[in-house]
Amino acid sequence: MFRKLAGIVIATLFLSLHLFAGSAAAIELSEEIRTVPLNDKGDDIVISLKQVKDGKRLFGQACADCHLGGVTKTNQNVGLDPETLALASPSRDNIEGLVDYMKNPTTYDGEIEISELHPSTKSADIFTEMRNMSEEDLEAIAGHILLQPKILGKRWGGGKIYF
Repeated sequence: MFRKLAGIVIATLFLSLHLFAGSAAAIELSEEIRTVPLNDKGDDIVISLKQVKDGKRLFGQACADCHLGGVTKTNQNVGLDPETLALASPSRDNIEGLVDYMKNPTTYDGEIEISELHPSTKSADIFTEMRNMSEEDLEAIAGHILLQPKILGKRWGGGKIYF
């Protein structure tokens, strides 16, 4: 009986410490780290800790199957790293550009609309994970994408080298 009780207490302590450590990691993200480009006019925005948390969760639900670690499984030449996003047409290295893409995806050169091939709010009937995404959800996902290079460095979008 004592062993069972001791095991439950130890498991409870372990899980409590794990939860505390997980939430402490988000608190460690300074305002400077959470500052990301808002648009291509040079404006910046500080994403909230709630957006950080929501963005990670939503990215995991809707995007990570094809973009785990910031890579693109279907085209290894196009990742979610800042350099690649900046060279897209239109530029996708800011919140507004990424939200626009999640609403109306196009090829990397911006020439062809690809909502039948890429999840978007426009194609929510085909890609059900996008069906209930709000503007705030899309902004949180965009914030997550732009925050990861600051946290993971070159590993974000680094491809097979890191995964």
